[in-house]
Amino acid sequence: MNSRAEVRSVSLDYFKLAAAAFLLIIGIVAFYFFASWSVLVRVPGLLLFVAAAVALVLQTAVGRTLWQFVSDARMEVRKVVWPTRQETLQTTLVVIVMVLIVGIVLWLFDMVLMSILRFLTGQGG
Repeated sequence: MNSRAEVRSVSLDYFKLAAAAFLLIIGIVAFYFFASWSVLVRVPGLLLFVAAAVALVLQTAVGRTLWQFVSDARMEVRKVVWPTRQETLQTTLVVIVMVLIVGIVLWLFDMVLMSILRFLTGQGG
């Protein structure tokens, strides 16, 4: 008896997801179909269709799982200790200086290897 309830719920979820996709398609088609109308009328209409589709998706298990994921992600972002402006500038400067130093070292290493190669092959002046 329990498995029947789950099957019904899953099939109902598929129907809700399909209906949400259909609402999105209808909203987009209507947005372009009424291209002669003002954008100030078409955009709220499209947003209304999108809101209805989102509300329908949130009624499904997938929608609830997605909403829980978004809520958990927002909670984790609040826990992050963001660097100050000074720390960000200092870190950026350190990265730029290190990139320049490594670039120069690699350029010198390349020049030395190229000189050795030219000497061994007898090419160049």
